[in-house]
Amino acid sequence: MAHPVILSKLEQEYLMGAIEASLRVRDRRGYFLWTQGQLQALLPHRIMLCMQFGADGGLLHAECLHGTVLADQLQARLADPHDGLALRLARSAQAAGVPLALEGDGAQAGVAAELHALGLENVLLHGSGALAGGGTSFALFGMPQRPGPRQAYFMELLLPHLHLTLLRLTAGGQAQSAAAAEPPAFSAAGLSRSGAGQRPCSQREMEILHWVREGKSNGEVGQILGISGLTVKNHLQRIYKTLGVSNRTQAVARGMALQLLRSDARSA
Repeated sequence: MAHPVILSKLEQEYLMGAIEASLRVRDRRGYFLWTQGQLQALLPHRIMLCMQFGADGGLLHAECLHGTVLADQLQARLADPHDGLALRLARSAQAAGVPLALEGDGAQAGVAAELHALGLENVLLHGSGALAGGGTSFALFGMPQRPGPRQAYFMELLLPHLHLTLLRLTAGGQAQSAAAAEPPAFSAAGLSRSGAGQRPCSQREMEILHWVREGKSNGEVGQILGISGLTVKNHLQRIYKTLGVSNRTQAVARGMALQLLRSDARSA
């Protein structure tokens, strides 16, 4: 019998924050910020594939969400709507009914080699399974550590909210019957210093985030960068909005997950 997973107080707060934030998601921008903000606090990952299937099992829609620039070749191999790795893994996991964790050598030989070649070891998958109106499946690639029972439990708790937010996201599109007659829809979103997708963090904002990570107050950051503490505060508010977080601690964690903060970062 599996040991129960006991959540810490902080994990409970992160979980409730992720659930509450999901209720406010109504468009792709909100969906992207949610997955790259509150969701990352519980399940950090590099790339997330969200797939919606029709009642016949055919792929209707897919969202590839990533916090940094993603090479076109990598995206194609991962998210191809006909034979992408994410789709193949989703299909193999649909019958399981429980979160499926793949960790490099622990995966099937062919899959393990493909994950290693893509630099995306450590994968966590889960899905709704077949439903009368069509199901959904979600794959987290490039997790920083091997997914275990704790991560699988988070994924299981969040699955209903992932499922419903994706359905709300696609509800305004074409009806499933019309979509099934056309090639599956695919879209991608990103947030990075190069400006792919949403508004990127500016160099100044990354400098401020670096010094916040070092434990500096607004006034101290202002002295270092030659600006006022109020200006630092205003920058932080924009950073919170961009990263989909609500405080300094979450902003630093999100910045590190997105690789916006480097160990060798220097102020201008």
